[in-house]
Amino acid sequence: MAKVCVTGAAGRAGRAVVAELIEHGHWVMATDLVTPAEDLGIPVLRADLTDYGQAVEALQGSDAVVHLANIPAPDLRTPAVTFTANITMNFNVFMAAAHLRLGRVVWASSETTLGLPFDVPPRYAPVDEEHYPVPTTTYALSKVASETIAGHISQWSGIPFVALRFSNILGPADYPEFASFWPDPELRKWNLWGYIDERDAAAACRLALDAPVEGSQSFIIAAADTVMTRPSAELMHEVFPGVPLTSEVSQTGTLLSIGRARQVLGFAPSHSWRDHVSQ
Repeated sequence: MAKVCVTGAAGRAGRAVVAELIEHGHWVMATDLVTPAEDLGIPVLRADLTDYGQAVEALQGSDAVVHLANIPAPDLRTPAVTFTANITMNFNVFMAAAHLRLGRVVWASSETTLGLPFDVPPRYAPVDEEHYPVPTTTYALSKVASETIAGHISQWSGIPFVALRFSNILGPADYPEFASFWPDPELRKWNLWGYIDERDAAAACRLALDAPVEGSQSFIIAAADTVMTRPSAELMHEVFPGVPLTSEVSQTGTLLSIGRARQVLGFAPSHSWRDHVSQ
């Protein structure tokens, strides 16, 4: 798809997605409510996607949208503001895409829909797409509700919708901090020690634009490994005793299953913190 609108282009994921799409020959239309802190190399349209008219104008002329604009985590705003803003932005972008007859909607859902933080242990591990819905915050609830909305608008319009349930999006500048987690596995148990490199998150968005997807589908997007140096099975046994491992996990392999994303999207994480930090 040649013309792709990227919403939330000023954010961490947005900047990476813009660069990834341009590198792979897409013509990118960038939009955000704020001005990027760094030059993206293309103009950025300032638009408030909580206003439906602005959402339509922002997507006008594009073939597809990668929708990343949302309040990106719990506790950044009040619970009610987080839920209301996110679900309004998502509804407006989804309906604008249907109105404009775009070819595809790729959008940022979240790993939080699966039960994070795991103060209550998961039912099993590796956690996969079927460990859903378990929202524990209004942020997670905004994503669960938006996945439901996406399913219905996809059905009405015939447009494929791809929800990417991103793990914690990080990059090389963040990786030295991982050493502080190693002595105490409780510190990062909240998402089963998961993460996703910003470059792999961007690649997942690009792949989702062309993958053979029909209807509305959701995929976990995580790194192939954890943030820890200890074996994943050992961590589960110590921190979540009694939680069954339903499949074999490699030495430090992810406990957020990316098998479905590999199979359907062709997603294969190529970046790891281990390439940047000495153990």
